[in-house]
Amino acid sequence: MSDYKAPIRDIKFVMYELMGFEEHYQTMPNGEDASQDVVEAILEESAKFCENVLAPLNSVGDEQGCTWNDGVVTTPDGFKAAYEQFVEAGWPSMTHHTEYGGQGLPESLGTVLSEMTGTSNWAWCMYPGLSHGAMKTLELHGTEEQKSTYLTKLVEGAWTGTMCLTEAHCGTDLGMLRTKAEPNEDGSYAISGTKIFISAGEHDLAENIVHIVLARLPGAPEGTKGISLFIVPKFLPSDDGSVGERNQVACGSLEEKMGIHGNATCVMNFDGAKGYLIGPPNKGLNCMFTFMNTARLGTALQGLAHAELGYQKSLAYAKDRIQMRALSGVKNPDGPADPIICHPDVRRMLLTQKAFAEGGRMLIYFLAKQVDIESHAQNEADKAAASDMLALLTPIAKAFLTETGFESANLAVQCFGGHGYIREWGAEQNVRDARISMLYEGTTGIQALDLLGRKVLMSQGEVLRKFTKVIHKFCEANKDNAAISEFVEPLAQLNKEWGDVTMHIGLAAMENPEEVGAASVDYLMYSGYITLAYFWAQAALVASANLESSEKDYYASKIKTARFYYQRLLPRTQSLVTTMKSGAANLLDLTLEEF
Repeated sequence: MSDYKAPIRDIKFVMYELMGFEEHYQTMPNGEDASQDVVEAILEESAKFCENVLAPLNSVGDEQGCTWNDGVVTTPDGFKAAYEQFVEAGWPSMTHHTEYGGQGLPESLGTVLSEMTGTSNWAWCMYPGLSHGAMKTLELHGTEEQKSTYLTKLVEGAWTGTMCLTEAHCGTDLGMLRTKAEPNEDGSYAISGTKIFISAGEHDLAENIVHIVLARLPGAPEGTKGISLFIVPKFLPSDDGSVGERNQVACGSLEEKMGIHGNATCVMNFDGAKGYLIGPPNKGLNCMFTFMNTARLGTALQGLAHAELGYQKSLAYAKDRIQMRALSGVKNPDGPADPIICHPDVRRMLLTQKAFAEGGRMLIYFLAKQVDIESHAQNEADKAAASDMLALLTPIAKAFLTETGFESANLAVQCFGGHGYIREWGAEQNVRDARISMLYEGTTGIQALDLLGRKVLMSQGEVLRKFTKVIHKFCEANKDNAAISEFVEPLAQLNKEWGDVTMHIGLAAMENPEEVGAASVDYLMYSGYITLAYFWAQAALVASANLESSEKDYYASKIKTARFYYQRLLPRTQSLVTTMKSGAANLLDLTLEEF
């Protein structure tokens, strides 16, 4: 079984050569503490922890899973010790506000670190990972008392957080939720109801768990307009900040799942549990979107993680496994056969994984940079531009990268042949772990409706035009650059087509609103391929200027991978245009009786 190795060289390429993080960090609060030397030292330490501590526990978590006994959940062997080491090293506090015990480093650096922890062991990383959304929600919507009580402990890592949305009868349609919040005399609320699919809802890693819960107040309006948001801790905090009495919230059972067995996915029962209102009454969904957007970017990162892990495993195997001779002649004269990496179809599968993993890294780091700008830029115009970019690209990143991450994980199994179906290699676990990413935090279909319906058409294309204008400027600036003309010319054509296709769907939707739903997923995938094409063209530009450097092989590989992406993967946009323009009738013409 191949071990995970943090792709530090490629991480540095994207951070510093492509995204300009060195200069960017100097514009951020505490930017002087995020010099390239300091950040690279942090990356190296994180890599050691992920490679030596977390990666060996990945298969352990899958094989053992979590156990439930009368409401008590025990995580797999080694998980608790790894978490203790994680907290002792100060990793949870890295990118949080200093006033609450954080180290104040840029949020984008946390994204980079999360890529490493997630790729090495996704099930484990979900325990601290879900706390980030809870912390972000408290930072933006909590009272000062709530922040001092809960945020400091979450930042420290002594406590972890969850998000409690889903109920058995309502998944995406949160307007149907039934969990109730009854006012108590002391200003708190009694929360009653059952939530399902709660990742890290109960475990033995931290001394307390802070649940962020959606519920309804008495007399609240029907639907999503009547939802409020509450803090419901597992243990009520004492006056001195320590854990006090047990609250009336308990894990009723663990879900038996396809993958990520090392993370506890819980049914959580709230039986008059004491909770505290976050934000205004009946505005809980607005506050929760803070959590959701953080989680969506985290899930996009999961897509990258599974593509990267599958690529690393199948690449190592393809270099070692010998089968048949290459059609162009013997490549391994000292052996009875040639390594399978010599065969074109194996290279097709490896390059697909490589292109999606490295392209996905570019997209996610770009979005992480926008999060920094939106949060801390002094210029309001810069903040607004970053916000618009996040609005458009977050659903693309979440859905496109999880779809292509799953495709990559499957291709990794295929590279192994029959051995990929066997547990010992870890490739089949990667497929099972990846499958959930297209479902939670909004399925691909939901992300697609958000993108096409809310972000693009409801803004009359304005949000999209702001991004296509960025691509247009890049293409114009490089139209005479012969070194990357093979990328710039098709990108410019697709950028124009993107607007034309959007206009076509918009006009069709004016006649029949169902056209939006009929085209949405294809539209999102189409948008994803063009978005990654833009980043691959940027990568090729940087690489072309470094072909005479001491790392010329690395840069040549970048250009060749960009060429593969443009010639083998980007043409998928052509079929997507055909299916989008085919209309809604071929989906809706069958009557219910004809199915």
